[in-house]
Amino acid sequence: MTKNVLRIALAQCRQVNDFEANARTIFRFLEQAAANQARIVCFPETQTVGYRVDIARPDTSVEPQRLADLHRRVAQRCGELNLACILGTETPLESNPTGGKPYNSALVISETGQILGVHHKNRLTPLDAIAYSPGTTFETFDLCGVCVGVVICFEGFRFADTTRECVRQGARLIFHPQNNTTRPNDWKIPIHHSMIVTRAAENTVWFASCNMAHEQHQNCSSMVVAPDGRI
Repeated sequence: MTKNVLRIALAQCRQVNDFEANARTIFRFLEQAAANQARIVCFPETQTVGYRVDIARPDTSVEPQRLADLHRRVAQRCGELNLACILGTETPLESNPTGGKPYNSALVISETGQILGVHHKNRLTPLDAIAYSPGTTFETFDLCGVCVGVVICFEGFRFADTTRECVRQGARLIFHPQNNTTRPNDWKIPIHHSMIVTRAAENTVWFASCNMAHEQHQNCSSMVVAPDGRI
């Protein structure tokens, strides 16, 4: 019997304080993922604008329409490539889209190019809270015939209930966009790795964690972990 194989890609890319440069990086990695026959690609946390504490400034100005247009163009290209995508981004605050703290978000795009929804990071670090508003819900989505959940960086590392809630909703694969690079915390590396393995094994699901690339610091690897805890 031939097994059905779902190939995923983790886009370990650079992230800078330049919206257009980040956009070019996103499209380049979409092409690479499709060329390598991936069906779903996951980008790091906050890939579109840059993490607003260490990469960009907390008060970085981003026109909501400009961000929406990038999301639309990424979705269109995903549909053309038959490639689903978890895109680390941000979402303007509804009550104050130009001046309020945005949500730290992951946009979920289907392989047909449809934006299925968005997950807002619920559990914020003290640094996150300087620049972002917290979300309140967890969601699951069907990508390429598989139910997937999304947990972003800190909320996936430190809080077992976040992954557990996605699994309760039926998720078999958890994507974990992270941005864990900009401060020298090498002592955290084995701890972060053990947390990722634990999330997969305690829920018996696949767990795919994607970190961005930084030339100075790298406080966690990108990892794919099987339901039995094998990396």
